[in-house]
Amino acid sequence: MVYRGIDDFGWVLFAPHARCLHFELTMHNSSGTFITRALLKDGPSVLVSTHGVWRDATSICPTIAHWLTGRVTVANLLDERVPEVHPSEILKWLAPSDLQPIKAFGVTFVNSLLERLVEEIAHGDESEAETIRSQFETGFKEEITGLMPGSDAALELRDRLMAVGRWSPYLEVGLGSDPEIFTKCPPMAALGHGSVGGLLAESEWNNPESELVLVCDSAGNAVGATIGNDINLRDIEGRSALLLGRAKDNRGSCVIGPWIRIFDDQFNLDTLKNESITLDVAGNDGFAVSESAPLNGLARGFNALIDALFDQHDYPDGVLAFTGSPIAPTWDRGQAGSGFTHREGDIVRISIPSIGILEHQIARCDGIEPWDEGLLELMENLSRRGFLQGD
Repeated sequence: MVYRGIDDFGWVLFAPHARCLHFELTMHNSSGTFITRALLKDGPSVLVSTHGVWRDATSICPTIAHWLTGRVTVANLLDERVPEVHPSEILKWLAPSDLQPIKAFGVTFVNSLLERLVEEIAHGDESEAETIRSQFETGFKEEITGLMPGSDAALELRDRLMAVGRWSPYLEVGLGSDPEIFTKCPPMAALGHGSVGGLLAESEWNNPESELVLVCDSAGNAVGATIGNDINLRDIEGRSALLLGRAKDNRGSCVIGPWIRIFDDQFNLDTLKNESITLDVAGNDGFAVSESAPLNGLARGFNALIDALFDQHDYPDGVLAFTGSPIAPTWDRGQAGSGFTHREGDIVRISIPSIGILEHQIARCDGIEPWDEGLLELMENLSRRGFLQGD
């Protein structure tokens, strides 16, 4: 598969011919303020963009954490004295995070809840999925749609299901007071735009999870948003909910980017409620699918998720949090009822109009480059460049 096109942000995109995506940056139609990380010749750098012009802000903002802790303000980031960056200087796009843990919320949309139940009942066996899916009563799906988790009506439904032996850990977090929150990956482990995401070698039923990722500062305020793929292993987690860590946190299993759009009067939590997200998957076998879904179906709402993050927890360097996927991977890749699973070489493209487009390739974890650029290496690099000397 080879394709080329110009997206809404003016990027010229190319399909990969090796291990990563290649593209040129001509950000024509951008609006707002964007911050990200990229590899330049001297090392990992923080880039800031307004009006389609990228600048290397590393000298005043060595890490994303400097911004998320308030040490560097947005006004500081917009200082035009920092040098411009030409697209040819960008060796690789990195995830727009560094010192922050990457958290994730599960079963936050009705479609996601239903598909988790499918996995659980099937015990991770994909061949059973379509039969189980067809057996869900229309009344049950209608009853859970529109319910606010933790409300009296949701808790009453949960209790009724428990009474007839239909309790599930997924129903608990989909209907109960407490959301599912898990750690997607450690700081520095996320990959960026143009990378190669990873699937466990033994997984035979898996899919992309296209999600809005909220960016919160150390004080618990949402200050921006980006796009992420919470790569999902349906067979592993379907065998047992306790295998969540094995299913979710692996080499290359977290892809975020291409940048964070910083909140302002025109772009914030309220405007995101009216946004949609689009997922495209294309494979070397000729398979291609595209699906869009609105973000307003988030059952708990953005503010409730943020409150749950910071309720009795602290993130002194800020935190990024996946908010769940409204798109259920129920497409047939082959014959009717066969369902979807990734094949190596798939290209995943996730877009949110007000933010941009995240694109990456899929391979097996044991076939992609090991993660070896941790916090210590980042600190040593920034110190050598004179960016961590203090006042």
